[in-house]
Amino acid sequence: LLCRGMQPSRNKNTEKAEPFYRLSVPKQKTSSEIINEARNVLRTLRTRRPFTPTEVQRKLFGSGSSRALQNRASSVFSLHASSFDLAESRPVSGVRLSPLDHKPILVASAEDGDSSISLPKPPASAAEFRKVSSARACLFRRTSQGSFLSAKMVPPDQNEERLDSEEPAMMNNLCRSNGNCVAEQRSCPPCSDESRQLLCNEHISRSEREDMLEETAGKFLFQLRGESDQMEKPGRSSSWPRSTDWKRRITGLEDETRMDESEEEEIFWHIRILPILHELEKEDNIENLCLACTKLFQALKEGNMLGKRFKRRTVLLKTLYKLVDIDSDPLCLKLAKIILTMKVDGKNLLSVCKLAFKICRNEQNDYIIQNDGLLDCLLEVLKTEDLHKNNEALLYCMGAIKCMSGNAVLLNEMVNKGAIEMLLQLMKQINNIKENDTCFISLGHLLVQLTATLRNLVDLSLARHQLMCNGAVSELCVVLEQRLNDKDVCSYIVRIFSKLSSNNDFCAALADCSRCYNLFLALLNKHQKQQDLVIRIIFILGNLTEKNNQAREQFFKEKGSVNTLISLFQTYHELDLNAQKWYHERGGEGKNHPKHPSEAEDVLIKLIRVLANLSIHPSVGAALAAAHRVVELLVTVLEYKSVDDCEELVINAATTINNLSYYKVKSSAVQDKKLHIAEVLLKLLMSNNMDGVVEAVRVFGNLSQCHEICDFIIQKKIYKFVIALLDAKNQDVCFSACGVLLNLTVDKNKRALLMQEGGIGKLVDCLQDFGPSDWQLASLICKTLWNYSENITSAASCFGEDTDTLLELLTSLLDEELALDSSLDRDDCHKLYWEREFKPVAEKLLDRIQSYHSFLPTVTITPF
Repeated sequence: LLCRGMQPSRNKNTEKAEPFYRLSVPKQKTSSEIINEARNVLRTLRTRRPFTPTEVQRKLFGSGSSRALQNRASSVFSLHASSFDLAESRPVSGVRLSPLDHKPILVASAEDGDSSISLPKPPASAAEFRKVSSARACLFRRTSQGSFLSAKMVPPDQNEERLDSEEPAMMNNLCRSNGNCVAEQRSCPPCSDESRQLLCNEHISRSEREDMLEETAGKFLFQLRGESDQMEKPGRSSSWPRSTDWKRRITGLEDETRMDESEEEEIFWHIRILPILHELEKEDNIENLCLACTKLFQALKEGNMLGKRFKRRTVLLKTLYKLVDIDSDPLCLKLAKIILTMKVDGKNLLSVCKLAFKICRNEQNDYIIQNDGLLDCLLEVLKTEDLHKNNEALLYCMGAIKCMSGNAVLLNEMVNKGAIEMLLQLMKQINNIKENDTCFISLGHLLVQLTATLRNLVDLSLARHQLMCNGAVSELCVVLEQRLNDKDVCSYIVRIFSKLSSNNDFCAALADCSRCYNLFLALLNKHQKQQDLVIRIIFILGNLTEKNNQAREQFFKEKGSVNTLISLFQTYHELDLNAQKWYHERGGEGKNHPKHPSEAEDVLIKLIRVLANLSIHPSVGAALAAAHRVVELLVTVLEYKSVDDCEELVINAATTINNLSYYKVKSSAVQDKKLHIAEVLLKLLMSNNMDGVVEAVRVFGNLSQCHEICDFIIQKKIYKFVIALLDAKNQDVCFSACGVLLNLTVDKNKRALLMQEGGIGKLVDCLQDFGPSDWQLASLICKTLWNYSENITSAASCFGEDTDTLLELLTSLLDEELALDSSLDRDDCHKLYWEREFKPVAEKLLDRIQSYHSFLPTVTITPF
């Protein structure tokens, strides 16, 4: 590729002239073969992924959000007990029954009579008020006017009979009057005399009464469990007797069975739940309150009282809501968990999701969240709640999960609990809602939280695998298609793709999604000056076109693809010029240039990378080589930017020009501007940056196929620099330098320069150092020496003191057993290069030297 063709071979017998490239390739090469053999002439480029700084504060919408403050939910809000609505916390009623004939007489106060529920009395004096904390005192003033656990607050005729009508009436409350035990109005399961005495004796103290009741009821429950366990199927366990078979065996009637269930729940409520609620009402220590909430949750779980069908749910929730006024995140975490498991809805669901978000916003709460089950509760909300009905609650729920995803431990927990699949299912539901739907815009706010969470999750390999398995690529593309005007959603999805496109499997899946190219172009055209969005899309396109030839062709064929890239190039080139002008005007000449690329430079770096990668495809590369505006912009970068200013940008521009210079099309813009390109490359060639020097030499390797460039190289004494590069002891550097020298030696008037600068000895050294490991480089060296020795009259005068070394070396390298030693573990490709690339030209060169050598010394062959 670098040479213009070998000169005709000749010896003293004047054999028929024949170019070497025809001997080494028996048939015409295909395009793929040409590209494969182009080696480093055509190269793809890699670059760093754009950096995204972590938000300092956890919010629903980041500081860079495009949403107006008045059009989005707030991350800061006030939350009190009044934020909850007790009317929405009532249990579900499956059947509406007629009011009961019997209505218990309610006792308005302790003076009129005792309530069926024993309650702590309010503080009697101001001195007792001062014993509680300030937060607790505020709460106590609300509740002390009337206990929220009393019968007065929940009269049976208003709540229990009307709202709980799907169950038969509960066991009547035990009443006391003048020290005499009032007989129960209906029978209950058999219990001991000791139990009856415990339930009816008014004169026993409250603490003693509760202890004895719990002990006796424990015996009763033990008996129930014993009976129940005998009836349970193997492998089935229960913390509370629920076997209807057992009850039917006792009563024989389904109605009485339901009564027994209600009785069990009543007993469990009085024994296990009520004491904890009393504790929550009177306790003023945060740590003790948290401990009581933990006990309450365990008791509710044990009694099967979580969810909507628990009869005392209203009383319980009212207790918990009033505790929200206490400003303590650990306590609120416990409360949120219990309230969520009670399956609240409406205003209460919104309030408790806000409470969860408020807790998760504080990074210092991550540790206590890890040790609680809040994540499970929030994921359950995402799975079960209706999008239309509770979209604002889901917003705060998803916002809380997003905050959790900022913690590595919680992030892993999410993946292990199947959060990826849940989030994608939620995304599919949102995608099914059309733009004319009233909640379409509000669901965009929810999508911001969802996609931001996915962005954090894709850092984990297991999460990436799950995304692949659940078809995340196509679903995310649907979101992009529907939300092109929502910059926040688009930014997060593009960040997800940016992270995932570095993974080969995901990159292949994205490349196969044909709609993505059009979507990316639409985003680039719509948000052209949004640097954070543009740079990530360009980065993704660079990854797609790095290894996938189909992606190169498909993107190029999208309508307006090249024009979009040119427009972006012009926009950010002007921004970079203005920034550089401002820098110099502020006296930046004497200062060090910023270490990292500017925003405009970073876009240009990744944009040029896309062009370089696209140019690998034969037809695309030829078309880009003929695109004058593309070549002009690349040359402009080399004109105004030095390698010291921005190394990656300058080297990427040179690499892309090198790729385009490979294509010899009639309308090639590179060929039209070859002399100007050679001039601007001088600055890079003379720099102290070795990567830049090698890139410039590569371009000269392609351009030097033209006589004008060869003359330019001699005129500017570039050849001296190229010969010196042969001492670099680097295969790639030597390969590029040999390409230039090969083209120079085509012109017989320039061959003598090779001997003058010691080039022959350096070429022989390169052949000795790299020949056995790099047959392409060895072939290039032999071709250069062949061109150089075309008019040979004497081997000694032509090759000087290196003649014998060269003879010995060629003889050794042409010995197949020595050159292709099996111990070196060479692959088939390595052998093929030896047979097709090196052997034909080396044999011709050896024959020529031997023919013109007057004395042939004994050659000792040593293995390499």
